[in-house]
Amino acid sequence: MTDQTLALLRDTLRRYVEKEVVPHGATWEAQGCVPREVLRQMGRLGFLGLRYAEEYGGGALDARATALLAEELGRSTFGGFAITVLVHTDMASPHLANAGTKEQIAKYLPKIVSGEAITAVAVTEPDAGSDVKAIRTSARREGGEWVLNGAKMFITNGALADLYFVAAKTEPAAGAKGVSMFMVEKGAPGFTVGRTLDKMGWRSSDTAELAFENCRVPAANLLGEENRGFYAIMKNFQNERIAIAAMCMGEAAKAIELTLEYVRARQAFGAPLWDKQAIRQRLAMLAARVEAGRQLVQHAAALDADGRDCVKEVSMAKAYCAELLNEVVYDCLQFHGGFGFIRESAIERMYRDARVQSIGGGATEVMLEEVAKRL
Repeated sequence: MTDQTLALLRDTLRRYVEKEVVPHGATWEAQGCVPREVLRQMGRLGFLGLRYAEEYGGGALDARATALLAEELGRSTFGGFAITVLVHTDMASPHLANAGTKEQIAKYLPKIVSGEAITAVAVTEPDAGSDVKAIRTSARREGGEWVLNGAKMFITNGALADLYFVAAKTEPAAGAKGVSMFMVEKGAPGFTVGRTLDKMGWRSSDTAELAFENCRVPAANLLGEENRGFYAIMKNFQNERIAIAAMCMGEAAKAIELTLEYVRARQAFGAPLWDKQAIRQRLAMLAARVEAGRQLVQHAAALDADGRDCVKEVSMAKAYCAELLNEVVYDCLQFHGGFGFIRESAIERMYRDARVQSIGGGATEVMLEEVAKRL
């Protein structure tokens, strides 16, 4: 993948976000989800399949494209929109692309790339988040079917999705070695989408509870090898964390841009806020750290693209970038003064959206433990 390809993709994405997302994002925040037609439009433009094979409508690119997509979506200032797309492109559907049979991929992937079928990944439960092996949802084989029982929590795209990648215990006593992944279509017998959760941020992203009560799916809906689902989840976490880290840096860079505009225009004590040395030096240091974060994400993505072990670098990026984003938006809101505390302010929304980034996709503390193991 050439630098020219990346530059063209970045330019196209940035123009799309500015024209098609920013003017409508507040409406999506109010209604609590991104309209399906928006995702179908993104599919037609080729944004939903950057990593997938051309024969299925994809762009055949690598992890650097994931980082670029996530960064540009983060710049929209609407974290709920960004995560809706990224869960579909880089957190849920890769389970199919990585572990699916030719038949499974041929059946579902073209619809995923086009935006006709939206995806979600269902791992988290009321008592199991970052500790994946602690999940309790079970799956037992009955003839030509699997029967799932259990509940999932905090599922992004939970109400919107058409196809869910569900983690369940097929050997409950085996811990991590007893987890399998299944594809469950909306409407499957015994599968219910529960309430949509009212969140602090990411307001344009639906987050729902899921319930499986003797939910029956065909045996062919087992994804990958039985009892190897934990390892598939761990593998895909690298892609997910690259996306989240890059999204954080897109958000942080945009927050600094918005704040620079504000402090250069805002008058205080007879001069623009920009004339205050403390403010401009603080913004300069934040800008330097954001650029460092971007470079760390790019490094991790490049390692992934080369097929090299990058768990340490990806975990570093996820931890560093999520914590940095929260620091950036805190200071940027402070420099906006009272205007930053008003709901119609973009920086206020970004402040709320940022908080979950150090939790979702692997809490900072979990990421630092992954790094510590490899020091």
